[in-house]
Amino acid sequence: MLQSQWAAGDGKLGHKHLTPGRKGVWVDEEQVSHQADILGRQALQLEPDGVRSLRTAAGLLATLQAQTVTMEDPPQGLRAYPRRWVFLLVISLLSCSNAMLWLSFAPVADTIAKHFSLSMEQINWLSLIYLVVSIPFGIAAIWVLDSMGLRWAIILGAWLNLAGSVLRALPGLASGIPNPFAFLMSGQSLCALAQTLVIFSPAKLAALWFPEHQRATANMIGTMSNPLGILMANVLSPALVKKAEDIPVMLGVYIAPAALTCLLAIACLWESVPPTPPSAGAANSTSEDFIQGLKLLVQNKAYVILAVCFGGGIGVFSSFSALLEQILCASGYSSEFSGLCGALFIVFGILGALVLGLYVDRTKCFTEATKIGLCLSSLTCVAFALVAQLQEQQVALAAICSLFGLFGFSVAPVAMELAVECSFPVGEGAAAGLVFVLGQAEGTLIMVLLTALTVQSAKPPVSTCRQGEDPLDWTVSLLLLAGLCILFTCVLVLFFHTPYRRQQAESEGLSPPRTNTSEPRITSPTPKSPMEAPGLASPAGILQEAPSPVPPPPELAETVTGDI
Repeated sequence: MLQSQWAAGDGKLGHKHLTPGRKGVWVDEEQVSHQADILGRQALQLEPDGVRSLRTAAGLLATLQAQTVTMEDPPQGLRAYPRRWVFLLVISLLSCSNAMLWLSFAPVADTIAKHFSLSMEQINWLSLIYLVVSIPFGIAAIWVLDSMGLRWAIILGAWLNLAGSVLRALPGLASGIPNPFAFLMSGQSLCALAQTLVIFSPAKLAALWFPEHQRATANMIGTMSNPLGILMANVLSPALVKKAEDIPVMLGVYIAPAALTCLLAIACLWESVPPTPPSAGAANSTSEDFIQGLKLLVQNKAYVILAVCFGGGIGVFSSFSALLEQILCASGYSSEFSGLCGALFIVFGILGALVLGLYVDRTKCFTEATKIGLCLSSLTCVAFALVAQLQEQQVALAAICSLFGLFGFSVAPVAMELAVECSFPVGEGAAAGLVFVLGQAEGTLIMVLLTALTVQSAKPPVSTCRQGEDPLDWTVSLLLLAGLCILFTCVLVLFFHTPYRRQQAESEGLSPPRTNTSEPRITSPTPKSPMEAPGLASPAGILQEAPSPVPPPPELAETVTGDI
């Protein structure tokens, strides 16, 4: 009862007169004094000589004092610590730096290939390695995040990110290296390992450190920092590399954000969880072990539908981003315009995620926001599949790419929060991580399928693709892309229904105690005296309002009658 009163009172016991007695013992002195007066008056009225009544009152007072509430620490309530924003800043910088390293070679692929004597296929593998690594190592990253804790996962990811950025810069900084591709690929592989650790972290950070009304916003900021890094790489790499001699400068510049993030992670991240949870749901975070949590996720019908459908949406967006330049150049659009469309896709996605995150934090409409966003995204994808085959439609294509990012990209952090809500009490790392791993796997399959369905174009050559590449017809591939987007959306809209389990647990106060916080412990020592005094509260209710005086106990009345 005391624990429920504590939870109902926002972490504070609903009585003002708790004072410390012995170490770890908190006593309601007003309650004890009040009941002692009652016992004393009863004893004096029933015993003229007062001798035996005083002895009886002394025994009852000893029993009363034994029935106290003991606590390891004074009661604490829910609390949000200001340093949670520092934690969010470190994760956001790490995610942004990692995304910059991911696609730093793609905008200047021709110059990189010529400088290091590499083929375009090798240059493409420097980016594809992120997708390949994330599928098998994503499961291991989930275990690290839920078992070792958020702090150590971020520090490990920061070190891997820094080591990868330095390793891949060695061929440009040191001349005469015989096999530069080995260093470039090794560095990118380490950065890809770091991505699996950081990409799952925003949902877990939001659950552990942020109060309920800020979780979606925190998740949005951490998640959207990754596409922000992609955008910065597409702007920064062409600006730094004007000729082959500028490549070492570019490789060195990308080390700076990685080094800064690593320093901040070591210096500013002190603990994985706050001393006091910010919400009732945070106390139950990662309550299931790793294997049991995965079993619960697989057995959760709503989560499986969300993971497959939204994972497919991630695959569609990844394929769109990776193949956008190849699709548009086949219709005669320049590389600069393709880059502009990609930038609009990301920028409007970030803006949409900001607005949607604030809205969902206020309304808690996770399911509705996800379903509506994916429906609008499907319509936009159909429009892109039709308009991208036409020529001289720059304004329409720019608007479509902007809307595709606004409706689709912005749903990502909300869907991650929804995955945590429908899978509670499974750990946030497992709930969000498995969705991402499925999305990467589905994205790889979709990209392979789309490129396999392209055929040589029979139309008059209007292609602006790189010299030596034959123009391709993407009509079938684009219609398939739109069809998959509609399929995933329809399945999610029609079959996904779930209660918000985490919110229910928080509203009902059912979250079990977290292992790293001190919880109240109620003890009721068995009194040595066999008497039971009326008006004494039970051990669980000792701090409740004392009842009015009642007739003396039968034992005391019999004793008095016998003496008289």
